[in-house]
Amino acid sequence: MTSAAPPGSEPRPAASALVPPSAPADPGRRPGAASAGQPEAVAVGFVASLRAAGLEVSLLSSMLYAEALCAVGVARADGVYWAGRAALVHRPEDFDLYDAVFRAYWTGTPGLAVRSTPAAVPVTVELDDPDADDGGDGDRDRNDGERVAVRYSPAETLAGKDFADYSDDELDEARRLMERICQQGPMRPSRRHRAVRAARGRPDVRRTVRAALRAGGEPVRLCRRAPSTRPRRLVLLLDVSGSMEPYARALLRFVQAAVAGRGRVEAFALGTRLTRLTRELSSRDPDRALRAAAEAVLDWSGGTRLGAGLGRFNDEWGCRGMARGAVAVILSDGWDRGEPAEMAEQMQRLSRVAHRVVWVNPLKATPGYQPLARGMAAALPHVDRFVEGHNLDSLERLAALITEDGR
Repeated sequence: MTSAAPPGSEPRPAASALVPPSAPADPGRRPGAASAGQPEAVAVGFVASLRAAGLEVSLLSSMLYAEALCAVGVARADGVYWAGRAALVHRPEDFDLYDAVFRAYWTGTPGLAVRSTPAAVPVTVELDDPDADDGGDGDRDRNDGERVAVRYSPAETLAGKDFADYSDDELDEARRLMERICQQGPMRPSRRHRAVRAARGRPDVRRTVRAALRAGGEPVRLCRRAPSTRPRRLVLLLDVSGSMEPYARALLRFVQAAVAGRGRVEAFALGTRLTRLTRELSSRDPDRALRAAAEAVLDWSGGTRLGAGLGRFNDEWGCRGMARGAVAVILSDGWDRGEPAEMAEQMQRLSRVAHRVVWVNPLKATPGYQPLARGMAAALPHVDRFVEGHNLDSLERLAALITEDGR
């Protein structure tokens, strides 16, 4: 009685005629007679034949095949065939090659088609660099193989670059990134309560009674309420003096993104005078907003009187309610032509009414920087946080700092 032949192959000899060899030195030659009690050696030889024919067989599959031969034995052709088929072949397109190697290894059938080594495929790597020379159209026509484009991320490139080194195109790209940074703002507790589902907060008697009336007078569920939050006002004061010229262009885009991106944001320009820019920067069109701000600020890249400007802000807006309970952010390098005593007095007034005062100094990132300028030294005792603001990474940390609650 003969064993069933595998699908798609020639009839296999009888089980008694299947004699497994020891691991041959040449896997392609016809195996000779060997003892049937060496399944590990049979597995090694057969796997070597498959690999020589071009079939990829992993070490784990080889070990699994050896274990299968120990379980089914090497005396029956169908057991040896299906053990190798299950353990060594993982793709349907390899079945024909496996059958050919099986016949050649066990029965010595000639005409085994060995899989040829695939030809090398040329791959052209295209660097996404607008300044690089592509070598002309002739080189592009000669490379007909597969093309792989290697692109860089402008966000990662601009994140650590100093604002003073930005070009006009990089400033426009940075503005789009700043819009995502300024989506959130500070929050404060509200006197209004909101309904909550969790078992926390105060019992809401009115809602509980209304729900009981809808259920026939039975208080099935106890409703609760908890204090809610509302946006806290954010006040941004940008120094537009001549010493801030390398950074004012980028920081103005940050201020515009904050004003247009969320509510309860006020913006001012500090120079030799104080200019309110909230209305000009509230436009959704950033180019239009920046043009309007440039027309409104008459002392752009001029001198600086920070103490006098803060004094006017406190008198006309800050102490009258705008800065009360707000987060005040001053973006300046601290250079002031006024008296330090005036600067200290106005900063003290601002800190008394504001929830937090954050000073953003682009020069703080300079190695060896010390706040020795008279205006900066006078303002520093009244500042809650003193941070840097020279690139996108620092502005992202500033946005996270503004969102934090508490001093």
